[in-house]
Amino acid sequence: MAPAAAVPASEMNIRVQSRRLVKASDVSIQPHVTAVSNLDLYPDNVQASIVCLYPKLPNASDFDAVVTTFETVLPSLLNDFYPLAGRIVINPDSGLPELHCHNQGAELIVGDVDVALGSLDYGLAEESLKKIMLPYPEDVTLSVQLLRFACGSFSVVWGNNNLLNDGHAITMFVRAWSQLARTGRIADGATPINHDRSVLRPRNPPSYSAELGAMFATYDDSRLVNVLTAHDSFVERLYYVEAADIARLRDMASTKLHPSSRVQAVSAYLWKVLAGVVATSRVPEEHCCMGWMVDGRRRVKSPELVPAMRNYFGNVTAYALAGAAVSEIREKPLAEVAGMVRETITSIDYDEFLQELIDWVEEHKTERLMETGVLGLGTPTLNQTVFASFPLDTDFGFGQAALAMPMCDYERLCSGYLSVGARPGGDGSWLVSAYIWPRMAAALESDEQRIFKPLTAKYLGLIA
Repeated sequence: MAPAAAVPASEMNIRVQSRRLVKASDVSIQPHVTAVSNLDLYPDNVQASIVCLYPKLPNASDFDAVVTTFETVLPSLLNDFYPLAGRIVINPDSGLPELHCHNQGAELIVGDVDVALGSLDYGLAEESLKKIMLPYPEDVTLSVQLLRFACGSFSVVWGNNNLLNDGHAITMFVRAWSQLARTGRIADGATPINHDRSVLRPRNPPSYSAELGAMFATYDDSRLVNVLTAHDSFVERLYYVEAADIARLRDMASTKLHPSSRVQAVSAYLWKVLAGVVATSRVPEEHCCMGWMVDGRRRVKSPELVPAMRNYFGNVTAYALAGAAVSEIREKPLAEVAGMVRETITSIDYDEFLQELIDWVEEHKTERLMETGVLGLGTPTLNQTVFASFPLDTDFGFGQAALAMPMCDYERLCSGYLSVGARPGGDGSWLVSAYIWPRMAAALESDEQRIFKPLTAKYLGLIA
């Protein structure tokens, strides 16, 4: 593909060619209503997407083959992921959402974009990935969006809802799709998919610690910053972090007794950058925090939960938060900060934490609440969710994607938020969607180590 100047998103036009519903093909599955679990209610009813970009196809007619693949294979996949063919409905008596699994059908949208995929500005989410995410109804549980670009490249957006799944679950779905479309079967051990929420039951009576209850605050528009403050206080950047830089940070963050993981090393680096930004703020602040969305499936140990979590499709996410003095984070070497990260994440008893969270939600189901650290009012907090921890296969017969990233809207949040995905192909590099303060972005981009580099079409291989 020839190099192209960045095209302002306002000059990009999408023409929808078709919009249809794709239903599960197994007519023996009985329509039913499924109650969501308390761990599903915990992240609330929020739309999110996995955005995948694919380089130019060999022939112009190959996009028709892409569409045909979805039309042909998606009905079979929905047999295993039946709730994704259903709808989210608010129960009029309880006021709570539930899943009406009546095979109403997943959305399949096909469209054309009048610019080259390589012409978008990938350093800015709103000038690239967010412009190709088409809106879909709030009750829809899966919206698959296929767009063909003027250069012959194409994108696949997997629009879904956090009420049904977390990062582990949606990547499981995309991985199953690629396996089924490419080989005609889902890998051994990956099925049957577990949709049974009954294992995540509250105790009678519910019981939780004061510390867990203190983690949450009311999410009420009247108590949040106004939309102009949110718009002007945060930027949405896309970065790449090369495998060699992650390895270098990992070496710096490790000791002989305590080797650091990739996540711990990069988190320690980010915490030190955050502390530096806070230290030079106009308004003094003594502390800053880091938070992590942790996949509870890998952390639970009880004989009841471990087998139930195998191929579980739903939400099993825990939130780990660490706070420290700004001066402490700045002064400590990277290895000690990485140790703080490691201690925060590993010291939690996840069996008990998740049970307490289930019990806490049971008593607060009708309230709209959020972790104080994610809400972000008060102490500056940077949160991370690491999709790179989940294996992801994006080759459904047309090669691996050049990019696969989680994307969502952050509304009026005042915390920074990083969604970290692995670069498809397995080279160990990361792609990062960042919702952060402008000064944090400036600090990352001007740092001498150049760990976080603005994402470009050239890096993704979308231009020559």
